[in-house]
Amino acid sequence: MVKLSRIGQIAVNVRDAKRAIAFYRDVLGMEYLFEVPRMGFFNCDGIRVMLAESESPDFNHRSSIIYYGVDDIQSVFETLSQAGVEFPSPPRKIATVGEHDLWMAFFKDLDNNVLGLMSEVPTAKSPAD
Repeated sequence: MVKLSRIGQIAVNVRDAKRAIAFYRDVLGMEYLFEVPRMGFFNCDGIRVMLAESESPDFNHRSSIIYYGVDDIQSVFETLSQAGVEFPSPPRKIATVGEHDLWMAFFKDLDNNVLGLMSEVPTAKSPAD
């Protein structure tokens, strides 16, 4: 039986690779690795994120949601908001899981791909409590 348990790379479809690379590198602060024509690559704590212009109609669609784990979701939300990233709503508690509250906030990149911030916060330290 096959067991998929490690993400090797996440592909995000973009319309303009150069523009997307600048957004992910300069606004989101992701670690830039390299680029080739129509593609850019980033390291996100050991997971490679590939931004790519679609080469065929089969791949010309919005991506799945990538959730970026952060320690202080409120601080990251405020920093990205100040950099011009638009969030439809502020971070909010989604659920309590054991002794942690799961907080999330969503935003879109320049190609309308939905991205998420997530933070597992000890229940006693939740941002809104």
